[in-house]
Amino acid sequence: MPSQLSLVPPPATRRPAPPALVVVAHGSRDPRALSTVRALLDRVRALRPDVPVHLGHIELNAPLLPDTLAALGDSEAVLVPLLLSRGYHVKQDIPEMAAASRARTHLAAPLGPHPLLVDALQARLTEAGWGGTPHRTSAVVLAAAGSRDPDAKTDTARTAHLLATRLGVPVIPAYASAATPTVETAVRTLLARGRRHIALASYFTAPGRFATECAQAAPWTAAAPLGTHPSMAQLVLHRYEEAVARQTLPELASA
Repeated sequence: MPSQLSLVPPPATRRPAPPALVVVAHGSRDPRALSTVRALLDRVRALRPDVPVHLGHIELNAPLLPDTLAALGDSEAVLVPLLLSRGYHVKQDIPEMAAASRARTHLAAPLGPHPLLVDALQARLTEAGWGGTPHRTSAVVLAAAGSRDPDAKTDTARTAHLLATRLGVPVIPAYASAATPTVETAVRTLLARGRRHIALASYFTAPGRFATECAQAAPWTAAAPLGTHPSMAQLVLHRYEEAVARQTLPELASA
């Protein structure tokens, strides 16, 4: 007769809790920005209800990132910048705030460039009326915030290339500040090339001053910012999972 001990099932292995996801937004004086970011986080939570999702701002809005990290204590967190390219905030501000906290943080890549952003940009253009004119007369200005960091300009140019390939028309990146060309200059360049139907793709995560100013400079039609498009929530989680995988694979390799 087998012993009773052999009939006892082994204890279930408990999977460790996933690290918190901290979405790091820039912050804006425009109240629409904060409401948009909060709605985006609700979409992220719906996709991954097992992951604690928090919000921290670099400036202008509460909660500020240092306060969010302080509330997490010494727990593990992945910081996902709600930013579309590399630049000072990604390279300096966020790492410095993370280093000053007790939390065990890992910094994910910024959202862009990525094909999911192109999905969202195309959808916003379609919502604004894109697609009703011949390709030979159409073009797009990809309006972004701008940065003095050359890597940021490289990232935005990459997104412009991906969007041009998707739409089959020229796409010129333009900037609201700190970089050239401006939206007005990009429009003049396209008009000189015989492109009469010029749409503006709003390469901003949420409404704000820069997005509004760029939209006002659009000669034909202007798309809404990326906002809460489903691809944005998917991309936030993709960057989170990339960062988690980077931490997990070295542990597996050394096991």
